[in-house]
Amino acid sequence: ISLFSLLVFLRYQIYYGYPLETYLEYPIIIAQDVILLYCIMHFSGKAKRALFYAVVFWGGWYMLTLQKWIIDLAMNLCTFVSAASKLVQLQHLWQTKDSGQVSALTWGMSAYTCATRIITTVMTTNDLAVLIRFIIMLILNIWVTATILHYRKTKKTD
Repeated sequence: ISLFSLLVFLRYQIYYGYPLETYLEYPIIIAQDVILLYCIMHFSGKAKRALFYAVVFWGGWYMLTLQKWIIDLAMNLCTFVSAASKLVQLQHLWQTKDSGQVSALTWGMSAYTCATRIITTVMTTNDLAVLIRFIIMLILNIWVTATILHYRKTKKTD
């Protein structure tokens, strides 16, 4: 799902002709995910399925921009899916009341990344859908980080 979100976001940026600097990291991240998925399929003996997924990828890549409303809808759905995954993480933290192996630093860095993306989006494209996405993700990332810190178990020293 995260690979699909990256693809939609990349295609959205290209479709609207935004500056390369605003989305340059996405092709690199997507390439890493594709290589990882291929390695998983290769070593699990399912490499022939990789061709099917490649065809689906290229077909989806083309279909996203058949109509403007399709790419806009896909962008909004990706925001919804990303927010839902963070809400599931929050729900799990609330139920277990234990942050366990969840890293507050990682979630904090995600919040910082969203904050910087808000600033760069305002300065470069001022795209409302992208701004809404990053504002929602910033709020949820801060919320997850605060929840992790709240439920963190401190080590007792003798």
